[in-house]
Amino acid sequence: MSRLPLLLVLISTCWAEHHSNNSILEHDRTIFIKENGHRLHVEAAQTKVISYRGGNATLPCRYIRDPFSTGPQKIRIKWTKLTSDYLKEIDVFVAMGHHRRSYGNYHGRVFLQEAGENDASVVITDITLDDYGKYKCEVIEGLEDGVVIVSLDLQGVVFPYFPRMGRYNMNFNEAQMSCQDQDAQIASFDQLYDAWRAGLDWCNAGWLSDGSVQYPITAPREPCGGKNTVAGVRNYGYRDKDKSRYDVFCFTSNFKGRFYYLIYPNKLTYDEALQACHSDGAQIAKVGQMYAAWKLLGYDRCDAGWLADGSVRYPISRPRRRCSPNEATVRFVGFPDKKHKLYGVYCFKSYN
Repeated sequence: MSRLPLLLVLISTCWAEHHSNNSILEHDRTIFIKENGHRLHVEAAQTKVISYRGGNATLPCRYIRDPFSTGPQKIRIKWTKLTSDYLKEIDVFVAMGHHRRSYGNYHGRVFLQEAGENDASVVITDITLDDYGKYKCEVIEGLEDGVVIVSLDLQGVVFPYFPRMGRYNMNFNEAQMSCQDQDAQIASFDQLYDAWRAGLDWCNAGWLSDGSVQYPITAPREPCGGKNTVAGVRNYGYRDKDKSRYDVFCFTSNFKGRFYYLIYPNKLTYDEALQACHSDGAQIAKVGQMYAAWKLLGYDRCDAGWLADGSVRYPISRPRRRCSPNEATVRFVGFPDKKHKLYGVYCFKSYN
């Protein structure tokens, strides 16, 4: 009997529409009946959180229940990470009552904050480069659910990269691997855009994490799209990930370790450089580690040195004559013959 009023409302609504329009009710018309509003509301105090590799971050999420909802029901909290193309979700953490579970690379690193009765926030510890991205907090109570999206950004630096074989020689997968080999990951468009706003200017197109190929220009000029064009991030669009070949833009963040130029009595070949760092209890440094030390720690050294990929570079934070007179940057000498005894070496000693 309790459903009779609802049925009468439905019939009355159909009758009124039929007569007011003076036409026959269409068969494909959908009539929505909503007896009550949402009983569960989910919100985030902020939708963007900034942290760094090795640090911790709290992703905020809070739910509000309808105080007039009948009967207590178990709350299920689910956190997932959205892929860069938004087509998939990666399981991160699930909690229901006293049962908690973290998944995959997040296992043992994600916990509920539990700052209050309705707190669904999670804390991610020992953040990695792969943790960067957008996360979805979903709170479920019976048939009701609510969702909020929170972005996790990392402090860091974007840098262009190409290997010894030369420019425009990597497909998408090779570009990804090249960044990983240099203690970095392939950069997102947002990271490249932020770097461009901070002054990054590079006239060679590179892969980004979404499969697009782009490059940042702050000073328009003929070889880089024309000098009469506006500054911006030039976009080649999405390219064939297997057949197309470009450079890559990598992103790296803080590290737990010591980056340094090894004081050594002689110049070194590449193999001697490897051994010299090893004898000092370290490893030869990677390109990403040099960029992180330069950008995030202000590291400055006017001595060209070997790096792990066989390139020779040096970081300048204080522009000066004979080093880098016009700009603070990581200077690239090239990929010389590894048998040349002309350079020093940069080493990295991990604190782990």
